[in-house]
Amino acid sequence: MELSTAVILTIALVAIFYLIAIYNRLVALRNRFRNAFAQIEVQLKRRHDLIPNLVEVAKRYLAHERETLEALTVARQGAVAGLSRAAANPADPAAITGLGRAEGVLSGALGRLNIVVEAYPDLKADANMRQLHEELTSTENKVAFARQSFNDEVMAYNSYRQSFPQRLVAGLFGHGEDARWLEFEDSAAIQQAPKVSF
Repeated sequence: MELSTAVILTIALVAIFYLIAIYNRLVALRNRFRNAFAQIEVQLKRRHDLIPNLVEVAKRYLAHERETLEALTVARQGAVAGLSRAAANPADPAAITGLGRAEGVLSGALGRLNIVVEAYPDLKADANMRQLHEELTSTENKVAFARQSFNDEVMAYNSYRQSFPQRLVAGLFGHGEDARWLEFEDSAAIQQAPKVSF
């Protein structure tokens, strides 16, 4: 009788320690992707802070391109709001998806501004515009790197959470949903070939 009680107690203790190990690993992986998101947040804030300066410089040259500048300003406001929601809870799939959409709209507005700037040699030659453009390009590269790091951490978290036996107990520990990858582009639009007509 004593031997079977000891065996049962040992099995129970091993199971408890195993569940504790699963919980601790889930927490560590979640904290890693949240930290990776914090790096994205820093770079996106820098990007958002550069845009008003870019608009101010461009206003001097592009008075009749007001619609482009207003679209960029509105897109920036949407991206700032999306970042605020996502920063509050990087584990919220809806907030991450919303941030991705908002940043995609902002990237599109910046692309349209770049096309307009190309048509104005004086603006393109302006020292402030060149400096802002270089800073923005550098920031875009940092955002891409931070986003890749975040997505790598999300993949590690999701892979662990979806594995057996973690999948069976993850919901009990508050890890019921996969974390969402951050994508700025519309993958359906990227898959379609561009239409060119002459």
